[in-house]
Amino acid sequence: MTSDPEGDGPKAGPTRAYVLHPDIRNDPDRKEAAPALEEAVALAAALPDLEVGGAEVVPLARIKPGMLFGKGKIAELKARIEASDTELVLVDGPVTPVQQRNLEKEWGVKLLDRTGLILEIFSDRARTREGVLQVEMAALSYQRTRLVRAWTHLERQRGGLGFVGGPGETQIEADRRAIDEQLTRLRRQLEKVVRTRTLHRAARAKVPFPIVALVGYTNAGKSTLFNRLTGADVMAKDMLFATLDPTMRKVALPSGLEVILSDTVGFISDLPTQLVAAFRATLEEVLDADLILHVRDIAHSESAEQAEDVQAILTGLGIDETAPLFEVWNKVDLLAPEDAEALSSLAARREGVFAVSALTGTGLTGLLDAVSEALTEPRETEVLTLGWEDGRKRAWLFQEDVVTEEAETEEGHRLTVHWTLRQKARFARLK
Repeated sequence: MTSDPEGDGPKAGPTRAYVLHPDIRNDPDRKEAAPALEEAVALAAALPDLEVGGAEVVPLARIKPGMLFGKGKIAELKARIEASDTELVLVDGPVTPVQQRNLEKEWGVKLLDRTGLILEIFSDRARTREGVLQVEMAALSYQRTRLVRAWTHLERQRGGLGFVGGPGETQIEADRRAIDEQLTRLRRQLEKVVRTRTLHRAARAKVPFPIVALVGYTNAGKSTLFNRLTGADVMAKDMLFATLDPTMRKVALPSGLEVILSDTVGFISDLPTQLVAAFRATLEEVLDADLILHVRDIAHSESAEQAEDVQAILTGLGIDETAPLFEVWNKVDLLAPEDAEALSSLAARREGVFAVSALTGTGLTGLLDAVSEALTEPRETEVLTLGWEDGRKRAWLFQEDVVTEEAETEEGHRLTVHWTLRQKARFARLK
């Protein structure tokens, strides 16, 4: 939704945006410009009320502290921005508050940097109470360093932060004390939600199902894989951050082993620090996982770089390289047949690597067999004697399918069981 220049209220139609990727020559973390711009455009396209009217890479020898770009480049871009009827400029990188104010004044349009755009997307997608609170806290932390935007969006329950087509510079801005008070209030609310999540997590720990967590770069195909394995209908689109709130489902593997499958938010390079902190509680679901499946879009030109970004975030969460993890090279259906065959052959020679297509099902049998093997616990055989009054315990053993032999004695039932240590511990807790 865009603002009416006459002030008569909102007008119908999306906000027209122009995307810029500064390609800074002396940046030690400089990335390939073309794929970076493509990702920035995809980020913009992830917001339903944005329409990308143009995009370009802007080569820079170095950053200009006050304006980001040089005077000549600013004038050149201004002409293109005006010609394309742009209302919002998206800069794929960090922009300081001073640079933002100066460029907005120079170009006569609103400006949003990469962090602001990702925050906007997360706000638009958050659906659970925890997700909404986390995004609002991240947005406040971001705004506290700027104080260049009003924050009336916090009165909303969902649907964007107000950066896009939101309140203008002339409205009263929140001061730091007001933001800190709001942060304190949100933090208290979030603590209550997190306590509930902790209780749920503790309850799950008593359930004899191992947890398998899907992680990966955004749009790697995690939700498509999740849907195929669980029969669920989680939102799965060719769009960045299609999934935000974590989803968990019980699924029976072909071996008969039952597991809890967890679909998590997609990672991305330069994920705003505010969001990493805010979503830490959600991402910590991965810490509890018995096995992590790192889903990669192997058909993407930047697949290796994306994998490094994911690994960096996992390391930041406290997950070391010794954690049980399989690499799932997804989207082999997008490759030429000979390339897909070569890739599958390469994956087969590597331990813990599987080439698959979540869309067509190619390669999933081998992956699921390996998951079952990795999660199957060692078993031991014991002989138990249950009294006649222990019918509930006897029924539980048969329900778990661990009884290999049974005979009746004067004392009751004599059973030979073949079970895991986890099943043995659960049996000991039965009354």
